[in-house]
Amino acid sequence: MDHQPKFFENLSGTGKAIGVLTSGGDAQGMNAAVRAVVRMGIYVKAKVYFVYEGYQGMVDGGDNIVEVSWESVSSILQVGGTVIGSARCKSFRTREGRLQAAYNLVQRGITNLCVIGGDGSLTGANLFREEWSGLLEELAQKGQIDEEAVKKYAYLNIVGMVGSIDNDFCGTDMTIGTDSALHRIIEVVDAIMTTAQSHQRTFVLEVMGRHCGYLALVSALACGADWVFIPEYPPEEGWEDSMCVKLSENRARKKRLNIIIVAEGAIDCHNKPITSEKVKDLVVQRLGFDTRVTILGHVQRGGTPSAFDRILASRMGVEAVLALLEATPATPACVVSLSGNQAVRLPLMECVQMTQEVQKAMDEGRFVEAVKLRGRSFENNLNTYKLLSHKKPDAELPTTNFNVAVLNVGAPAAGMNAAVRAAVRVGITEGHKMFAVIDGFEGFARGKIKEISWGDVGGWTGQGGSILGTKRTLPAKYLEKIADQMRTNNINALMVIGGFEAYESCLQLYEARSCFEEFCVPICVLPATISNNVPGTDFSIGADTALNAIVETCDRIKQSASGTKRRVFIIETMGGYCGYLANMGALAAGADAAYIFEEQFDIRELQANVEHLTEKMKTSIQRGLVLRNENCNENYTTDFIYQLYSEEGKGVFDCRKNVLGHMQQGGAPSPFDRNFGTKISAKAMQWISKKLKETYRKGKIFANTDDSVCLLGMRRRNLVFQPVAELKTETDFVHRIPKEQWWLKLRPLMKILAKYKTSYDVSDSGQLEHVAMHSPKEAETGAI
Repeated sequence: MDHQPKFFENLSGTGKAIGVLTSGGDAQGMNAAVRAVVRMGIYVKAKVYFVYEGYQGMVDGGDNIVEVSWESVSSILQVGGTVIGSARCKSFRTREGRLQAAYNLVQRGITNLCVIGGDGSLTGANLFREEWSGLLEELAQKGQIDEEAVKKYAYLNIVGMVGSIDNDFCGTDMTIGTDSALHRIIEVVDAIMTTAQSHQRTFVLEVMGRHCGYLALVSALACGADWVFIPEYPPEEGWEDSMCVKLSENRARKKRLNIIIVAEGAIDCHNKPITSEKVKDLVVQRLGFDTRVTILGHVQRGGTPSAFDRILASRMGVEAVLALLEATPATPACVVSLSGNQAVRLPLMECVQMTQEVQKAMDEGRFVEAVKLRGRSFENNLNTYKLLSHKKPDAELPTTNFNVAVLNVGAPAAGMNAAVRAAVRVGITEGHKMFAVIDGFEGFARGKIKEISWGDVGGWTGQGGSILGTKRTLPAKYLEKIADQMRTNNINALMVIGGFEAYESCLQLYEARSCFEEFCVPICVLPATISNNVPGTDFSIGADTALNAIVETCDRIKQSASGTKRRVFIIETMGGYCGYLANMGALAAGADAAYIFEEQFDIRELQANVEHLTEKMKTSIQRGLVLRNENCNENYTTDFIYQLYSEEGKGVFDCRKNVLGHMQQGGAPSPFDRNFGTKISAKAMQWISKKLKETYRKGKIFANTDDSVCLLGMRRRNLVFQPVAELKTETDFVHRIPKEQWWLKLRPLMKILAKYKTSYDVSDSGQLEHVAMHSPKEAETGAI
């Protein structure tokens, strides 16, 4: 893509005033969005105002609308909820209320509003914008403002960000708060699983989502629940019988617990509510199982925002300010949102109308359409859940006589097990025999291969590390032995789950095809590494879990300094030569600097950073945070940087250092990693099946084309299969990183939010798109 970079330095906010408010139900990450709007606004020299208590504060005016400074948003990044308050406001629904709000804004010269809330809040904002000139005319007639003010403040610009834990807004893949709510749910499910296991109990969990089943569906996918009830996809007639049969079959297979997840808005096909109590009574009456109900309630709204939500909200906040700076009277009110891994702007009312269409379709019983309207991410989740949760009777399964082997290569990464589970179950559904290879290619060479069944992978989604065992050994030195094992076990396809080593391994197998016909089979690589350094993909399984571990630790470390004198922490992260964890960790933890290999730095830059921190410490801010990637520079070590900061900061701040080490690799996988692992693995297995059919000739598999050894990665908005041979040119093999990395574009974001002057390429943003109902073709190219 050879576009001329467009830098936002040309956009000035001088003379503009921006008001930021949070409205409707609170969501974790709202504070990160508020912080980003305030700091970006001040950075472009605009005035920024807090509007406290949502629209109520706008109507009441007075101390509810206050100009803020850089320091006003310090230390709010890690706080859940919203520090500027949110309230339901009846008076804003009346014209008198909106008239009063318009008066309060004009008094302060505010004609740009950034609204963070759900669809109700955003619809209200749009109505306010449409009425604006009429409201000003009325105020002028009443003599409350003069004609000059009517001309000067003639237009109101509005940009929305969706903050809602339900993820119920069409047009955006993830709303702010959804990922954090999933974290809360999964923490509870993981805890409940251990007690349920001890007593052979059935648990019915009720999660939030009055009109949207996203939280229920995704948490069911992430914990491998036995049954899920959501409003968009009511169970068929007679569901009571089929659910009880499923539960008793699972018990017969020696499964000691059952988990059933119910969205609070769940209904049956006659639009009658299905409550958690009703489900419990049914299980007790029909099966006599010991059953308990847990209603999660407001726990889901609480707690600290996840790394994903902090980064999402920070990206959206900066994008929102850019959208306000570029807005003209002709541009419609827009929402900034996320599509795949890309920030986009969409017309606010198109999104709201589509969101309302979903509800209408559900009310009228058009459920298939409701699922489609929710968007491709939702539909994908539902299809994957259906594929993995119910095993068809053996008689109904096709038989292909193909054997597919799954193995883990490289260092363990959280979410690998979820990927193995999905591969095994989809493979069995497709009619293949599935084999597990223990201990990577080393185990393969030694013949550590066994058939693996549907039940063997039960309960794997929540397990960290690698259950199959993994080794960094590459296949090159065992090629002959591996070929023997493939021949002996008649392996017709391989799925390799791992990091850079997995990619390199498959490249070696591809290059050895001319000597060993056994490797002429479909091979698929799934990127799984905390370092996120695999070419061909924006995200790797395990990186999100590691990022959360880093961010949690940074939060604690920052807190340890509260009450002490001024202190700076130097924190070393893993990642090899790839700066992803250091850079994104810095963005999510609100760090002052992140030293990475990809962006060379010298002593002058280190000196400038120290001076920057010294200046900052002269204000009310008392803590500094600096992240350093383990291999960013062989001479500027963590110790060196620590000693430099200690010396130069004498008398102003003192220093502490932490090396985070292997805690970044461990732990239970985050909801994102469980889901990402599950979904890409299911997709990869379907690709393998397709390739097996295509390459089956005269009773055997023969695949020798480039596109039969692929890596499945997430690129911007889609999941794509890329031949490993083609990815070679995109790879720096010496440092084991891709030559181009998308997240480097977010680096200026971190610097701006830490008060550095920098250039920020905004070529990717700025185009207003339209909300599209996705076509079947798009579903195939596969968004997540």
